[in-house]
Amino acid sequence: MNLQLSLKKQWFELTKSGIKKEDYREITPYWVKRLTQYDKSECDIYYACEFLKKGKEYNDNNSFGRFKYSFCFPKQFKQNRMTLGYPKKNDTERILVFENKGIEIKTGNTEWGAEPNKLYFVIKHGCFLA
Repeated sequence: MNLQLSLKKQWFELTKSGIKKEDYREITPYWVKRLTQYDKSECDIYYACEFLKKGKEYNDNNSFGRFKYSFCFPKQFKQNRMTLGYPKKNDTERILVFENKGIEIKTGNTEWGAEPNKLYFVIKHGCFLA
């Protein structure tokens, strides 16, 4: 499974240049559904979201720390497909593809758009593929 994320020009250019090697998404019900597998029999999406927001930093590629044997863990993506806005399929200048190196929950780099002391889903980029 591949993960596709749209970026604004500033973050796309930093990613393209190799400076920015991770992307941030807020811990909201939308991103919990999109980035994690959670046990719907144990909790609803809003509880999972609030639980993740209140947690500590978790940085295990296969789990979110103590959630490993609980109800919520990251989906496994093969590639991160980063786009500048919403390009056409053949617009290769506006599409970057990286190996996915996992998803963590931690604070982000303020120089890359993260708010100080706020937890995010941090999507890690590996090798450039296309």
